[in-house]
Amino acid sequence: MSPDAQPVDALTLDRVPSPGAHLVAGGLEVAVHAPFATAVTLCLFGTTGDPATERRVRLTQRRKGWWYGRVEGVGAGERYGYRVDGPWDPQAGHRHNPAKVLLDPYARMVDRTLTQYPPALYGHHVEESGTGDLASRSELDSAGLAPLGVLVDEGFDWGEHPRPHHELADSVIYEVHVKEMTATLPGVPENLRGTYAGLAHPATIEHLRALGVTAVELLPIHHFTTEPEVGRRGLVNHWGYNTLGFFAPHLPYASTDDPQEALAELKGMVRLLHEAGIEVILDVVYNHTAEQSVAGATLSWRGLGASTYYRLDERGLDVDVTGCGNTLDLREPVVQRMVLDSLRYWVVECGIDGFRFDLAVALARGTHDDYDPGHPFLTALRTDPVLSDVHLISEPWDVGPHGWRTGQFPTPFAEWNDRYRDAVREFWLPDLAVARGARGGAIMHGVRHIATRLAGSQDLFGDPERGPEASINFVTAHDGFTVADLVAYDHKHNGANGEEGRDGTDHNLSWNHGVEGESDDPAVLGLRRRSQRNLLATLLLSTGVPMLASGDEIGRSTRGNNNPYCQDGPLTWLDWELSPEQEDLLATTQALVRWRRELPTLRQRRFFTGNPVDDDGSTDIAWYDEAGAEMGHQWGESSRRTLQMYLNGVHLGHRPVLLVLHGEGHDGQVTLPSPPGVSSYRLLWDSSWERPADDESALPTVPLDARTVDVAAATIRIYLADDAT
Repeated sequence: MSPDAQPVDALTLDRVPSPGAHLVAGGLEVAVHAPFATAVTLCLFGTTGDPATERRVRLTQRRKGWWYGRVEGVGAGERYGYRVDGPWDPQAGHRHNPAKVLLDPYARMVDRTLTQYPPALYGHHVEESGTGDLASRSELDSAGLAPLGVLVDEGFDWGEHPRPHHELADSVIYEVHVKEMTATLPGVPENLRGTYAGLAHPATIEHLRALGVTAVELLPIHHFTTEPEVGRRGLVNHWGYNTLGFFAPHLPYASTDDPQEALAELKGMVRLLHEAGIEVILDVVYNHTAEQSVAGATLSWRGLGASTYYRLDERGLDVDVTGCGNTLDLREPVVQRMVLDSLRYWVVECGIDGFRFDLAVALARGTHDDYDPGHPFLTALRTDPVLSDVHLISEPWDVGPHGWRTGQFPTPFAEWNDRYRDAVREFWLPDLAVARGARGGAIMHGVRHIATRLAGSQDLFGDPERGPEASINFVTAHDGFTVADLVAYDHKHNGANGEEGRDGTDHNLSWNHGVEGESDDPAVLGLRRRSQRNLLATLLLSTGVPMLASGDEIGRSTRGNNNPYCQDGPLTWLDWELSPEQEDLLATTQALVRWRRELPTLRQRRFFTGNPVDDDGSTDIAWYDEAGAEMGHQWGESSRRTLQMYLNGVHLGHRPVLLVLHGEGHDGQVTLPSPPGVSSYRLLWDSSWERPADDESALPTVPLDARTVDVAAATIRIYLADDAT
């Protein structure tokens, strides 16, 4: 049937089906929420999406804002969308336009990935130049341009499929981009590089297992688009924080163009990672959508019912607490249901083990736009029998008023700990620069700040229901400098992004060690490598849950670009041609992860008390200064740069561990402490070493009668304590 032919009516149903479009025996059942619409038409485009083949089916049944019906003779591979008519009243938030083909919010796969936005994709009138009239409804038809849903068979043979089920306290999370990881990885076939299948290839899994990570946290894989302004600069959205399909895996990440096979590839990736003992956590973006502000395109939710799906002000304009143009309104039950249905789909149907919620504060803003830890959405997550049993991790901030809420999410949420990130950087980098006279200014904090973070950030997560596993510790993440760039750049270098340096944070807490960018000075390079080891060691030895950004283990650099969100190429792809120094860093990181796994003392499930745990008076944790004396008034000395942390563990049957942090810019001496029950120490590792010792059993033992040791400038040491008995 041509678009101009008379549409047919859908068959009636005696109930409202599940939201979305679902294949049933003999046909298709659909339900879509468009509460203010006067007409909703299902548009079928065959298996090619050709607008010339469009067949229109009117949905005549309506209940509580849901339009639904049944269509016979439709099968897998069909492309489809909706046309929705209704009031055009922008000030009231109504922007219905039947000339626009709208994506089903529940589509399981999406065809067409937008990088350019012709005027026909906008619900309002837009000129070719990009200027527009928000009040004037566009008459241009978007068929042939608009992204379409694809009907797929959701069945998949999971086999036995044992899920790893790692406790957060025992986890090491690896934040990784699907494409970046394997775009150049040797051993992965060319046709699989940068794909779901590539991430699950034996060569990739070998690296992940040798590194010792327990979970991959994938940058967004929900179907996303490139923002118009990015596309106009000739760039693409690379990171994926611009979602258009909350149920659909991003098709370009598959090694196939066939949506059905792509969905199977995604599920196969999860199954293979699970078989390797690695969990899969998704970075999910439910705070905003790819439609941007009211000046953006009309692709789905805006045409279905903008006043329901988005937070709008009294003028019908978007309330934006995300910095991306719009904010989904999770105060609305239908929106909350959509997000919860999406999350359950990824867990039940795709095997996902957890989620990291981007700008999570935006998801929990209540009636007056204030953050509410008792928000119905958070309560639903905490009580849902499926979702409460997976990892829930929040990014505890957004860009709205009072948007920084670290430590304020309820159990069982874990949170990205930005306070940890800043404390570690301040201790090892800017403060060190000051101590060495590299630049002026006062030292920001003494050792109290870093000690609090090393011990699990009890000041933030010390609620009786929470423990150290609530703190997701990180030094770097996808946004910001890599570890290698933290020690090589004082300033961001984001010119390639085309935003004249306006993008990316200026609060880097980095230090270039005297030379901005690349250097061939052996002394500078040696110090930089030591600083990288200090940062990674602190991360992997701290109480809490470490998150390692992919590539930091091999000294990855993005050449000072601290916001390469639009750089899909060699700048962001991991380069696997490793120098000897990078091989050393990889070996060091592998050893640090292994020691964390082998030493339960480093993986506390409860906060330290500092109280006696044995008749000999020993405590679960003790702090000492460089002279081996217990810390007292020294906590208040802002210039102090050396600290010793003794983790007992004997009362739990674990080996005691001593960490020595010497942050001074010069060599010095440290007297190791003599807590009750300790007879000697064995030095396991020193960050001045370029590579871990090949034979750990041959490492020196330090008796207590000779426990004053020389330490190099800016180093961290790990000692294992020997019991006097």
